[in-house]
Amino acid sequence: MKALLVSSPMTGHLHPVVGVGRILIADGWEVMGLTSSYLRNRVEEIGAKFRSFVPAADIDTRNLADSFPEIVAAAPGAQQLRLILERGVADFMLAQYESIKIVVREFAPDIIIGDHLMLGVLPMLLGPRAERPSIALLGTTYLLSRRDDGAPNDAGVPPARNDQQQRQYAALFQAYEQAVFGPVGRCVNEYLVQIGVSPLRMNLYEAMVELPDIYLQLTVPRFELPRRELPRSVHFVGPLPIMPNRAPVPWWAYELDGSRKVVLVTQGTLTNNDFSELILPTLEALANEPDVLVIVTTGGRPIDVLGGPLPQNVRVAQYLPFEWALSKADAFVTNGGYGSVNQALSYGVPIVVAGTTGDRGDVSVRVAWSGVGVNLATNAPTAEQLRLAVRSVLDDPKYRERAASLAEDIREIDTTSEVRWILRQQISVASQYDLRASKAAQR
Repeated sequence: MKALLVSSPMTGHLHPVVGVGRILIADGWEVMGLTSSYLRNRVEEIGAKFRSFVPAADIDTRNLADSFPEIVAAAPGAQQLRLILERGVADFMLAQYESIKIVVREFAPDIIIGDHLMLGVLPMLLGPRAERPSIALLGTTYLLSRRDDGAPNDAGVPPARNDQQQRQYAALFQAYEQAVFGPVGRCVNEYLVQIGVSPLRMNLYEAMVELPDIYLQLTVPRFELPRRELPRSVHFVGPLPIMPNRAPVPWWAYELDGSRKVVLVTQGTLTNNDFSELILPTLEALANEPDVLVIVTTGGRPIDVLGGPLPQNVRVAQYLPFEWALSKADAFVTNGGYGSVNQALSYGVPIVVAGTTGDRGDVSVRVAWSGVGVNLATNAPTAEQLRLAVRSVLDDPKYRERAASLAEDIREIDTTSEVRWILRQQISVASQYDLRASKAAQR
């Protein structure tokens, strides 16, 4: 069988997609990866073939200030979200679609597998089913289908506690429809009209969950807000296994001997241009905690960017083998990347989260709602806020107990087997459908 992996050109979106590709290659599949050319090595290192987007979509997102100054300059909230979805996503839809069509003709995949914002597949999903292969998208962020309490997605608000709050959320939902999803929908439809595809008649987020044949949500149900009814496409498969040995164990590894509690801190690989947002205030917060050892990964940036001298209880590396670091950690401090949060939960590590931009506010809400950590609900926490939050998750056993309980849920799902079975089943069903359609056409 053959799979085409297609990803938005951001590492946080690509890593889960190539994670699925790695599972399929181990199962004997032929796999092709399609994304921006600067990510070529990330695709080829799993053993997949590589194709780059056509030039109009072949962008480098490593420096967002250079690539999307308008987005970076916008105030966080509805305005910035609209710009992210219009300028950062929808504007590349047609070029991504063109790229996918070229590779589909050349490679003839049985299934296309993409991230949740791979709008390049949207024209296919809105067109005739018989003219495309099966399509599976990955829930590389929180579940984007409509919430039971009526709150809009990406607003970063906790579940409603009463009828009054539900009424407030209904008003907030309408405000987001007017300020964000209405304009975004019109933008998407203007592009679809250019290629003769029927317009999208639903919220973009909900469409990307409901329209694909398969939607693999990369968590467990207890880390997701309750829904009375899920779209038929949705399957909870747990977080993907961490690719091992992506970085060497640091020279100071021997110091993680259990004599001090270990706090792992990261701002990820995308939002790590300004360490004063999270890493530096965390180091300040914990500098005088004698029972704590702080381990930091700069996400590839030079260590000396942190300045110095650093507190005596701090150890730093550009990259860390994440599976090793999480196995040693007693707490995880993060700005709310969905993948790393779920990876921490797979190890039963409680979390302190400080992030509100884009999807991070809603990821942070789930950290607090599920009881696995503390949500500081800001992009710029103070050192004192961080100190109190870290001490809470280290000293109050309820956070570790809840995180350990979710880790049990994750262990009960054999993610690798589930992914293989679901995708194979989808291809089998699609083949039977194609056979019936062929016979009907011959009559």
